[in-house]
Amino acid sequence: MGSLILPTEIEEVTEDVTGKELSLEQRREIARLRRWQQRLIAITAVERSVLRARQELSRLAAQLGLPKMVVEEAVQIFQKAAEHGLTKGRSADSLIAASLYLACRKCGLPRSLDEIAEYAKVSRTDIAKATREIMLTLQMKLPLVDPKQYVYKICDKLGLSGEVAKEAIRILEEARKHRLTAGKDPAGIAAAAVYIAAMLKGEIRTQKEVARAAGVTEVTVRNRYKELVARLGIKLPGAKT
Repeated sequence: MGSLILPTEIEEVTEDVTGKELSLEQRREIARLRRWQQRLIAITAVERSVLRARQELSRLAAQLGLPKMVVEEAVQIFQKAAEHGLTKGRSADSLIAASLYLACRKCGLPRSLDEIAEYAKVSRTDIAKATREIMLTLQMKLPLVDPKQYVYKICDKLGLSGEVAKEAIRILEEARKHRLTAGKDPAGIAAAAVYIAAMLKGEIRTQKEVARAAGVTEVTVRNRYKELVARLGIKLPGAKT
């Protein structure tokens, strides 16, 4: 496509090289060529952005252990966002990371914003903002992620027993009944539930350990933990806040 772009911009002219005024038909032809040139330039700009996005998405996917299908889905999301002009005046890296986050959700292989931010070139806040912009612009609707999906992964990484996992799931079910999971990062609230369950079952892990296993920040674990304990009336032996 790049080879089709004309080397110089077609100027809007009204006379030929001899100074003779161009006919209406000739002026219309030049206008048509100018429009096509502008389209080609715009298309090529999108294609360049998508090519760079694919390279960055492949890197991120490799570090996060994600399959190729997630990369392809993310490329499609990014391309649609670029075609809608979202790359203008915005950080391409934030859109790339957001596209990956959304692709993970669509493919049923969710990764938290914190996990993606760890390897991306932008912050969690920037990724979250770009995610909202893409969803609004493309009118995307995603399936809700059940926090329970994260429990066994977190427990496995921490070497916790099945009893801890069951207790964490029970806590999450109670939290859902009390509407404490709505609008919360599923990985964060799952981490808090595992942290609490581990203490209840005598298999204590630090907030730092749980946060690392869940791919979220310690602050997230601490905030969600405090909320669950307070709202669900959970009594913990020797709990540290």
